[in-house]
Amino acid sequence: MKKIVTLGEIMLRFSTTEGDRLSLTDQLTVNYGGAEANVAVSLSHFGYDAYFISKVPDNALGTAVNRHLRSNGVHTDYIIKGGDRLGTYYLEAGIGERSPQVTYDRKYSSFSSLKVEEINLDIALRGASLFHVSGITLALSPELRELTFLAVKKAKELGVKISFDFNYRAKLWSQQEAKEAILPLLPFVDICSCGELDAIYLLGMDKVDESLPQEERLQHYYQKLIESYPNIECISSTFRTVISASSNKLQGNLFVDGELYQSRVHHIEPIVDRVGGGDAFAAGILSGILDGYAPEQIISFATAASALKHTVYGDCNAFTKDEIFQFANNESGKIVR
Repeated sequence: MKKIVTLGEIMLRFSTTEGDRLSLTDQLTVNYGGAEANVAVSLSHFGYDAYFISKVPDNALGTAVNRHLRSNGVHTDYIIKGGDRLGTYYLEAGIGERSPQVTYDRKYSSFSSLKVEEINLDIALRGASLFHVSGITLALSPELRELTFLAVKKAKELGVKISFDFNYRAKLWSQQEAKEAILPLLPFVDICSCGELDAIYLLGMDKVDESLPQEERLQHYYQKLIESYPNIECISSTFRTVISASSNKLQGNLFVDGELYQSRVHHIEPIVDRVGGGDAFAAGILSGILDGYAPEQIISFATAASALKHTVYGDCNAFTKDEIFQFANNESGKIVR
């Protein structure tokens, strides 16, 4: 069984009920989640040995995080205890034309205080097939940027594939800060998740003619990225058409060997919970690559995994490979007997 390692923050999520305002509600639903933790959970359900590197407080919430991860099959050997608090975020559920809204409360969290010397990267990464991290981790502190850089260097030294998801969050840092942190990592990256706006605003690429079809624009940006960083083997992203907070269209893109592969368009309605959809997609891409699927299969599987995530509450996507393949091949809405 292949060993996968992810590095990131897991948080306590508080969510309103549909139709409630966060400022007015007297009832919140609790879940645990975070980008790299969500990827680890998905990969565990796909049958991999998923390990999560993080730091949580030595209290009941830290214990609950470990229980949550272990209940989803994720190994917690590299989660250390310390610091003062578990980061949290609040999700005001969207509905109709009202968009979901996220309010972060993660400053001074245990994970943001994680120091390089607290993690033995050689032990954590030895024997791994893949290391995954995202731009969210880079955004949280200078020390985490240093740790991430050292982790990708160690992974490269050990022959471990490196996956990086831009995952830009404007509420965490500026575009210039993100660019300065991301560019030094790209020469080490094998598998990259990068959208059109990332290419323009974080990598500084010139905009192409916006009258061109979106897939042509994306192919142009991806070709430029590969020319600058030939170490990158493949690049992925999604096209999302937001009809309303309750109805989206989703299509996946995968760029390999100079060719752009696209999934079918999934019309997701109603959306139960959009959070974690990108992480489910990322995990699907990684699983397809690790299993040696053809590009058409990889993008079909990953986009189906993301579409399925929209149908369940919480950050995590606890569907198996078989369930995702069955969903991808089944006519939407038909009873599976």
